[in-house]
Amino acid sequence: MTSSKPDLSTTAGRLQDLRNRLEEAQAPVGQDAVEATRAAGKATARDRVEKLLDAGSFVETDALARHRVEAYKMDRTKPPTDGVITGYGLIDGRRVCVFSQDSTIFDGAVGEVYAEKVLKLYDLATKTGVPVVGIYDSAGPRVQEGVVAAAMQAKILRAAAQASGLIPQIAVVAGPTAGLSAAQVPLSDIVILAEGAALHLTDPDIVTKVSGHEATAQSLGGASVHAADTGLAQLTAPTDTAAVDLARELVGYLPDNNRAASPIAAPSEPGEADLNAFIPDDDAAAYDVHDVISAVTDGDLLELGANYADNVVTGFAHVGGRAVGVVANQPSSLAGCLTTAAARKAARFIRTCDAFNLPLVLFVDSPGFVPTAEEEHAGSLSGAAALAYAFAEAQVGTVTVVTRKAFGESYALMGSKLLGADLVFAWPTAQIALADASTAADALGVDKQAYEDENLNPYVATERGLVDSVIEPAATRSQLLEGLRLLERKVVYPAMKKHGNIPL
Repeated sequence: MTSSKPDLSTTAGRLQDLRNRLEEAQAPVGQDAVEATRAAGKATARDRVEKLLDAGSFVETDALARHRVEAYKMDRTKPPTDGVITGYGLIDGRRVCVFSQDSTIFDGAVGEVYAEKVLKLYDLATKTGVPVVGIYDSAGPRVQEGVVAAAMQAKILRAAAQASGLIPQIAVVAGPTAGLSAAQVPLSDIVILAEGAALHLTDPDIVTKVSGHEATAQSLGGASVHAADTGLAQLTAPTDTAAVDLARELVGYLPDNNRAASPIAAPSEPGEADLNAFIPDDDAAAYDVHDVISAVTDGDLLELGANYADNVVTGFAHVGGRAVGVVANQPSSLAGCLTTAAARKAARFIRTCDAFNLPLVLFVDSPGFVPTAEEEHAGSLSGAAALAYAFAEAQVGTVTVVTRKAFGESYALMGSKLLGADLVFAWPTAQIALADASTAADALGVDKQAYEDENLNPYVATERGLVDSVIEPAATRSQLLEGLRLLERKVVYPAMKKHGNIPL
């Protein structure tokens, strides 16, 4: 017997053999690969898991799994873990499941055994009702395994789709991710993309060949593309480890599953804006709705999609320690007008909150949709319908605060009472009407100023029960606190059906 080969006829030898195997799984292709990854300024797949979870809490599953392919000389290289680390652990004391793709093993490409590990993790997460955090860094299906790799990737896509709405799914794109592996990412509820990473379906060389224009992974799907152009990445980070830190923070706003209550944290003090003096006297003057959100919530907004369709603000915050989803028109961008992209952004976020029992708080100041041919061609009708659908089907408590303009489409779509809002408050500065004064006066053939004086206020809607209360802006936080406490008791029994058919 030598130190490298324990005596397997003894208990001590078998224990040492186990330790040797587990040690190999810590660096499946050797310590040099680990050091090279770190020297390049990146974390390893295992580093990322350990950064994500509370120290010492990670319990690894299938650490000793190896592929079983012999073709194309694959039998010569069978590293443990097979290219993905899976397991569970704690984030601030809360249980989560996690997988982390390892680009040092076959470029992180997905094979049959690899997929089996991820599928087992999804099964464990859905059975136990805990979130899944996926850390992506993969070249796509493993070419050596042929159609089986594509089939197994399809099975993962099905598992992720079936878990949607049951447990929160967070995707951290930490490295180049392509093909069918990239297609899994948008099935997550929140996507975080690190600078330098990329996310795209088609190989850049193929795009270059077919289009005749040079394409790179960054030009197809870098952080700037998915943050500003597609809106797929709701959060970005300068490094892969910073992206993992964001995932830790994000978990704190989300419940464990679709049956769990909205998380409660220690309340903190709101911002100091004087809301009673906040709205400008000039109706055309802009202001930053972030100041309103900060003054009404606990001042801890985690904004999602800040660089995409910024005329609508979406994000998570706390009100008196209670986690909520915030949707707000942004008057400093396009005067708060809605666009197709903004409507879809808001609709997606509303459905995420509704799936996981996060109450919705809306701040409305919008004169309507941007009136251009380009917006009509972009699909403003289906975007408007998607926003209406998301609000109408939401079962969570919804509180709407109209701060200034709520005209026509924006009034109806942004959490109006008859669309399904539970409580609607308006500030005295609110202008709730079918149309702005100029448009309405021209249509009716009446004096603009007379129409404005009579109709552009919160009281016409209040008299008809479309607004529950006109409040002083300074009282907004206290009204929200009491309203959200009441809405904890809200119970809805939806109609029995498979699902509706939201415009996509």
